[in-house]
Amino acid sequence: MKILIVEDEIELAKSIQQYLQRENYLCEVAADIAQGRQMIEDFAYDCILLDINLPEGSGLTLLKELKQDKKTDGVIIISARDGLEDKVLSLKLGADDYLAKPFHLAELSARIEAIIRRRYLKGESRLSYEDLVIDTLARSASVEGLPIQLTKTEYELLLFLMINKGRVITKNAIAEHLLGRSALYLDNYDIIYAHVKNLKKKLGSMGSSIKTIYGTGYKFT
Repeated sequence: MKILIVEDEIELAKSIQQYLQRENYLCEVAADIAQGRQMIEDFAYDCILLDINLPEGSGLTLLKELKQDKKTDGVIIISARDGLEDKVLSLKLGADDYLAKPFHLAELSARIEAIIRRRYLKGESRLSYEDLVIDTLARSASVEGLPIQLTKTEYELLLFLMINKGRVITKNAIAEHLLGRSALYLDNYDIIYAHVKNLKKKLGSMGSSIKTIYGTGYKFT
């Protein structure tokens, strides 16, 4: 899952990024409103952590733009402002949650998980299709009740495909989801081919559910 941290306090942004990366999220940081705006335009994120007081602008302006553009990224406001008016206004503008600074990183992580469950899993923590089950809390997968040993990347790839079941996902979209901005520097998609091949092999009979759409990408069906 991809997280964007829009935060100008460098040390705080760094500590959030390091903590969430240990929780197996792919995290990217924007230090001001212009950078945040550009990254939101260029990439899709599963959740955006958005400060209000940013250089050269308000995070709430960015939130308004995001909703006007009908972006579906989840948003958690993280702010030193802890007044009721700020919380109510943020939620009315479309934020999914509000967390006042200072906060515990474990609580932030739990709130991110809750938003992702609501967005993709209808509040559940398990996702299943025929004999394949993904447990998002344990970050594990099983086929016919037998656990499968997946790498972090293979797990994220499988979850991404299952969440978008029935839709053709381009190789570029997969690369961006797995690698973030680093995907811009790929010369080819060999790394994606390798991950898909390994994943299909580990899934055994369920690997056939990942269909190759030649010249485009893949579809879980």
